[in-house]
Amino acid sequence: MSTLPKAELHSGHFVIAIDGPAASGKSTTARRSAEQLNFLHLDTGAMYRAVTLKVLRNGISLEDADAIRAMMETTEIELENPGGTLMVRLDGAEVSDAIRSERVTGAVSAVSRLKDVRTAMVREQRRAAIHADIVAEGRDIGSVVFPDADLKFFVVARLEARARRRQAELAVQGILADYEDTLEALRQRDLIDSTRDESPLLKAADAIEIDTSDMTIDEQVAVVVTMARERLERIKRR
Repeated sequence: MSTLPKAELHSGHFVIAIDGPAASGKSTTARRSAEQLNFLHLDTGAMYRAVTLKVLRNGISLEDADAIRAMMETTEIELENPGGTLMVRLDGAEVSDAIRSERVTGAVSAVSRLKDVRTAMVREQRRAAIHADIVAEGRDIGSVVFPDADLKFFVVARLEARARRRQAELAVQGILADYEDTLEALRQRDLIDSTRDESPLLKAADAIEIDTSDMTIDEQVAVVVTMARERLERIKRR
């Protein structure tokens, strides 16, 4: 993985950070906001999923931090947004669908909480902002990756609403998930993400909270895009 000098953390490009728990709506909101603003959509969750996919394909134990650290030395992850659709490449191979498998979903929390994995991913995420205005989404974007982001949002939703959304997402993939199992899986994911030692899920002090429980995607996107355009207009007037 390439590294980013600490001095280049702030690139001068406009950065929007969107954090929140799983199935809160942040990914769709980030992608559509990026499309409307003509920004790069940086899906950090996809990056962690790609690492997890490689761990699983290589037969590495989720508990073997040393082996995963060594693997990271020869891992390259690229994100592209051709036509507004996220494309993920792992070591040159397209893995956009493979990273969404149930197996990867079940293992990504264990891999993403490892310090060496997060350090490498943060470097890559910051590097992306050197060359473009971005909408970045994840769980530690506003608190760790881009603490000086121009706009920060923290997207939340009731657990029940998130479980229904996750069920719907899986159904599109042809997977019929039990509601109670989905609810419990999200509850456990929240616990892991919010209590891990390295970069836990938390709301940055200056983040704007958006509760999407009863909002449509269009309404969520409108909040982000409207505020971004207002901020960009103020910058132009300086």
